[in-house]
Amino acid sequence: MSHTLYEANVQRVQRCELAVPGSNPGMFEKAMKSGVDFIFLDLEDAVAPDDKLQARKNIIEAINDMDWEGHGVTISVRINGLDTQYMVRDVVDLMEQCGDKLKTILIPKVGVYADVYMVEAMVNQLEMQQGLKNRVGIECLIETALGMANVEDIAKQGVLGGRMEALHFGVADYAASNRARTTNIGGLNPDYPGDQWHAAISRMTVACRAYGLRPIDGPFGDIKDPEGYKLAAKRAAALGCEGKWAIHPSQVELANEVFTPPAEEIDKAHRILAALKEAAAQGKGAAALDGRLIDAASEKMAQNVVKASEAIAAKLK
Repeated sequence: MSHTLYEANVQRVQRCELAVPGSNPGMFEKAMKSGVDFIFLDLEDAVAPDDKLQARKNIIEAINDMDWEGHGVTISVRINGLDTQYMVRDVVDLMEQCGDKLKTILIPKVGVYADVYMVEAMVNQLEMQQGLKNRVGIECLIETALGMANVEDIAKQGVLGGRMEALHFGVADYAASNRARTTNIGGLNPDYPGDQWHAAISRMTVACRAYGLRPIDGPFGDIKDPEGYKLAAKRAAALGCEGKWAIHPSQVELANEVFTPPAEEIDKAHRILAALKEAAAQGKGAAALDGRLIDAASEKMAQNVVKASEAIAAKLK
């Protein structure tokens, strides 16, 4: 094991993140009561230009007035991109008017670490200005070819900045940026032999795990295909993602199911740990369980399962 280790800045349960347009406050309460772990109230793509200012007001009012934490929800806001006229005032108004309750800011279309640094610097200054005790985290959307080309540096430098918590894979904009021949958001492409997003999600996940960040898979566009959503979530989970977006409340339960370790998996993890503990007491570095060899690597995998299950159980209390 390397002596260079990056631990997570903040531990959060993020099995599912529900996207909610800031321009539609009628959806806020239903979203809050959906059983989701995370919600990002959106100021970016889901909001038309003429609605941006009102959406910002709606979001600030909702963060201040609604009991998100009491419903087990971590509240986040996706701000507008750095290439727009809205981003600066998004950050300033959010930090000045609800920074004590906001948990994270989600930056879209991050291409280089300097994009993150700009938001970090603003948040640092505004946090000091307001005398805030709450430390607002930063999450980033990797959804362009440039962002993926720089994902390792974004992750590493972001962790050193002290606020970065997670990277999200934005499949639709990523497809557009790469001129991928598909209009399918997050599903399988019949013209591709497998999952065309496998390499991208895997690369982002490796960057996250190397530097102590949470990797989160993005949206699945067809809300009438729950089985397709679950399969996409399972593929992301198999690669190491901790959760997936929902674009409709009906997808929340599906994500929670996939990203919650099942009882039999938790039981096996505990049996692995117990068997290896017994082997260690006998001076052995490996053991046999259910006819298979288990060793130190098995122990680490089992510990991951137990840790995730304990965090979810603590959240649900």
